[in-house]
Amino acid sequence: MLLSLTNVKKTYATSEGPLVVLDGVNLGLDVGQSMALTGESGSGKSTLLHLVAGLDRPDAGEIVLAGKSLASLPDRDLAALRRGTVGLVFQQFNLIPSLDVRANLSFQARLASRHDPDWCAHLADALGLTALLDRYPEQLSGGQQQRVAIGRTLAARPRLVLADEPTGNLDEATADSVLGLMLQLVSASGAALMMVTHSPRLAGRLDRRLHLTCGKITP
Repeated sequence: MLLSLTNVKKTYATSEGPLVVLDGVNLGLDVGQSMALTGESGSGKSTLLHLVAGLDRPDAGEIVLAGKSLASLPDRDLAALRRGTVGLVFQQFNLIPSLDVRANLSFQARLASRHDPDWCAHLADALGLTALLDRYPEQLSGGQQQRVAIGRTLAARPRLVLADEPTGNLDEATADSVLGLMLQLVSASGAALMMVTHSPRLAGRLDRRLHLTCGKITP
């Protein structure tokens, strides 16, 4: 199993007292598998993704990714994990404005010392970006920018892709197209995918669907 969460809990302090965001979450994700996380706003979906990415730490429970317990890793090793093992795709594209599409695509792979020009060229072709490589983010549509963001993530060949509402800023047709491309490329690279989405329609395209309610996994 690539990823396992055991009794993971997370609470935040607020002016009105402790707010329980995750309350004993258990789940597992195998290599090559895709999983959708659904639930209302505030149900803990994004928090769960942040914990798996090592951007935050749980109050209790254990997260094991690629055989490593995240609780035992110092911040330096968690950063290395995000560079090489985990790929992140967010609703906000977070492209670097001063870099063209070609440089944005290869940016994460270069950080991870995994730049493969042939793989980047394949991603650009598969994502319909070959003719746009010399353009800058401001010259792209929202759908094109999201394709660049997905390509940048996959260029580093992560073992796990974490996507937080990756099509939330796109219209329905573009969202369907971008998700289809992402699923194909994740499969081709041998990665696993965990995606947060509010869309039952999009969630239904993944291998598994888990629903979060008040910080708990429900049927």
